[in-house]
Amino acid sequence: MKILFVHQNFPGQFLHLAPALVERGHDVVALTDETNTRTSAITTYRYRKPEGRPNPREARLGTTYAEMTNRAYRAARAARQLRDKHGFMPDVVFGHGGWGETLFLREIWPDARHLLYAELYYSPHGLDVGFDPEFGPADDDKIFSVIARQGHQALMMTQCDAALSPTEFQADTFPACFRDKITIIHDGVDTDRLRPDPQARAVLPSGVEFRAGDEVLTFINRNLEPYRGYHSFMRALPEVLRARPQAQVVIIGGNDVSYGPRPGGGRTWKDIFLDEVRDRIDMSRVHFTGKVPYDTFAALMQCTRVHCYLTVPFVLSWSLLESMSAGAMVVGSRTAPVEELITDGVTGRLVDFFDTSEIAEVLIDGLANPRDFDTMRAAARAQIVENYDLRRLCLPRLIGFVEGTI
Repeated sequence: MKILFVHQNFPGQFLHLAPALVERGHDVVALTDETNTRTSAITTYRYRKPEGRPNPREARLGTTYAEMTNRAYRAARAARQLRDKHGFMPDVVFGHGGWGETLFLREIWPDARHLLYAELYYSPHGLDVGFDPEFGPADDDKIFSVIARQGHQALMMTQCDAALSPTEFQADTFPACFRDKITIIHDGVDTDRLRPDPQARAVLPSGVEFRAGDEVLTFINRNLEPYRGYHSFMRALPEVLRARPQAQVVIIGGNDVSYGPRPGGGRTWKDIFLDEVRDRIDMSRVHFTGKVPYDTFAALMQCTRVHCYLTVPFVLSWSLLESMSAGAMVVGSRTAPVEELITDGVTGRLVDFFDTSEIAEVLIDGLANPRDFDTMRAAARAQIVENYDLRRLCLPRLIGFVEGTI
C-alpha cells in the first residue's frame, strides 16, 4: 500500500510504526511542517508553515480554529502538489488530530482510508482546565475558549474512517458519538532496552555519576511546568532532603512550556518554583540537567531509587511507562491518566497532586526502604511487558490498524 503520515513534528507518535510499515513492503512517505528539524529515514515532504497566529482581538474565541484551519490549508496545498505533480495517490492517510493538518485531505484523496491519531479531546470540565486553582478558575471566558478549540477536532473526527488513542483515559475524553470510531493501542515501550540492570551506570552532563542502588530521586518532564506537577514536586523537596541527607535529586527537563500558559515577566516556571524553595534545599544535591540524550534518561531510570511522576488530567507521558519498564519505583499523582497505569500499593504509589506533605512522605519512604518496594517494581515491569511491549504487542497491533486487519 501507499501510506502517508501527516504530523507537524514527524515522526512523533509514528516513530516506530512508519519504519515497520516500510519493512513490510509498503510505500511510506510523510508530510510535515517546513520548520520541523527532526530527521527520519522516511521520505518526507514539507508544507509551508502558516504566517503567525491570527490576531486574538479580531478572531477572539476563533483564534485557535483559525490557526488550525490555516495549517490545514497549507497541508492541503502541499498534498495537492503531491497528487498533481508527483502522482502520489495514497491508500491510507494517517494524521495526528492535534493541529488540524488532516482537515481537508479527504478532498484531495477521497478514495483513501483516512485514519486519525486521537490524542485528547479538549474539555472545559473534568480535565486540565480549572484543575489547579492556583492558576486561576475556569471562568466563562476560559470555558468558552476551550469549547471553541473543539471545533477542528470534531470536524476531523467526523471525516476520519477510524481513529486511534494510546490509552483508555485519552479515548474516553472524546464525545460518545465518536467513541465507537476509536481503537486503543499504545505507541509501545521497548521493554528489551528499558529493563532493570543492577550494573547500570548513569552519567549526567555535569559529569556526576550514579549507579544502580544509589539513593537517587528523579523527576522528568519535557519542560518543567505546572501541568506536570513541577511546582508540587519542588514544594515537597525541602522535607525530602531534610529527612534523607544522603539523597541526590536529578531533575530533567527544559525551560520552555509544552502545555498551559507561560509565566509572566519573562521568567520560567523552573526558576519561579526553584526560587520559592531555594533557601531550604541543599543545591549541591539537586541536579538540573536540562534535556538529556535518551540513553542518559534510560540509564537514570535503571539507577533511580524513586521516580516521581505527576500530571494534571491530560495526555500521559511516555516516560511513565518507560520508567516502570526499567524497574523504577514510581510515585505518581492520583489523577485519572496515572491511575490507568498504577494501582496504589501494587505497581507503585499514588499521592494527591496538591498535597506536598503526602508527596514528601511517600518519597521519603521509598528512598529509606527500597527493598520494601521490590515487589511493586517487579509488578510494574510485568504490567508494561504484558500490556505495552512495543515489538511483541503494540507494533503488530498498530500495523494491523493501518493495514485494516484491526
